[in-house]
Amino acid sequence: MRYISTRDNETSVSPARAIEQGLSAEGGLFVPASVPRLPDGALEELCAMNYRQRAVYVMKLFLEDYPVAELTDFVTRAYGPGGFDTPRVAPVRRLDKNTHFLELWHGPTCAFKDMALQMLPYLLTAAVRKNGEERRVCILVATSGDTGKAALEGFADVEGTRICVFYPRDGVSDIQKLQMTSQSGGNVLVCAVNGNFDDAQTTVKEIFSDPALREELSDRGWMLSSANSINWGRLLPQIVYYISAYCDLVNGQELALGDPVNFCVPTGNFGDILAGYYAKCMGLPVGKLVCASNRNDVLTDFFKTGVYDRKRDFHTTVSPSMDILVSSNLERLLYHLSGGNDRETAGYMEALKTAGEYTVSKKIKSAMDALFAAGTCSDEETKDAIRGVFTGHNYLMDTHTAVAYGVLEKYRRETGDETAAVIVSTASPFKFCAAVLEALGKTPEGAGPELIGQLEDVSGVRAPEPLKALAGKTARFTDSYDKAELPGVVRRFLK
Repeated sequence: MRYISTRDNETSVSPARAIEQGLSAEGGLFVPASVPRLPDGALEELCAMNYRQRAVYVMKLFLEDYPVAELTDFVTRAYGPGGFDTPRVAPVRRLDKNTHFLELWHGPTCAFKDMALQMLPYLLTAAVRKNGEERRVCILVATSGDTGKAALEGFADVEGTRICVFYPRDGVSDIQKLQMTSQSGGNVLVCAVNGNFDDAQTTVKEIFSDPALREELSDRGWMLSSANSINWGRLLPQIVYYISAYCDLVNGQELALGDPVNFCVPTGNFGDILAGYYAKCMGLPVGKLVCASNRNDVLTDFFKTGVYDRKRDFHTTVSPSMDILVSSNLERLLYHLSGGNDRETAGYMEALKTAGEYTVSKKIKSAMDALFAAGTCSDEETKDAIRGVFTGHNYLMDTHTAVAYGVLEKYRRETGDETAAVIVSTASPFKFCAAVLEALGKTPEGAGPELIGQLEDVSGVRAPEPLKALAGKTARFTDSYDKAELPGVVRRFLK
């Protein structure tokens, strides 16, 4: 299988090269030249497997240059009991007959990013070996909260690598910030950015696309790669959990094999829901993919109108990992729905860069309407959802999962669609203690890790051990920078 750039069909690379580079030289994202279909009978086979076996099966379809034995070793280490607190890895929890939660926060950083970022270091370091690359690799990461810690956890002290994480100074929860800034490891750097996530993400992409900087770093023996979902090696493992969730529903007799299921996904940078799109393209019986936004509802407006307009106010919300106005992974969807038209896709991205907006073709808008639905959930509605689900079902949601729950309920009321649905639950509620406590009618007594015990007492739910272990930790990294300073930060880090 070959991977091509969304902005230049002439750029064609192997899976290992796509993972090693992360981003194509002209700024495009790598996508598979064709999405593999699940063979006849594959879902029956996958239903009989555990999560780790499913991961090997699915990823092998996209990674022809990675032997099964190699992938099996990587999966065993990535999703083993040392990192995940359940052998099911990504369990599905039943709320009612038509509503389920796919819990993706049982890994070491208690967020869905672990599902990919426990795997990516193995895929990336193997790619470097396969390609005969002698330079060391620096991983650059822009994070809205969860990717940073998950990437740091995965790459800390990995030989031949360094990792540099940029996060919005005032755009993450206290727990998220402490998780990142207290990270151990001799090869890590964490910096706050005086701005929002879009400032950090745009600057990181500009660094990748700067040929002079890449050459300078190459002369020093360094190459750049990414742990954001612009890297195919980050996105691929996420496809697995959609297929695994479907198999678990079939095994639990919640669905008959072949029945459709909707997925509702809290969405900021579009990678998580895009993985569901790829699963559908592979033949998984997915009905609608419901894109759930918070007050930063650029994606909801896009799906409803076909106009992507980032020229709007940026809002800080109780679901900070979704506080994003430029959704990088949307580029991959546009490429596929345009029929693989690289010029059209590049044109949209150039318009977004220069004019701040673009309008998709009627062909793309029609395809989106068939595949996706979208909705918005305010902060008050998010808190109402947390309180209502806890009161009615004794199930505790974080703020991002609650956005998805609120949007799914609106979608059902508006459409009458009662297809069985899976809400993709992206983080532990204990990462956002203050907002969850307020939703439950309680006044937070303290900040950061101090609130974990209070939320345990109020809810009767036990907090994950990795979050409880933050008590008493202090920040190693306290510096903050304007976005114009970030290239210099990278230069100094790799001197």
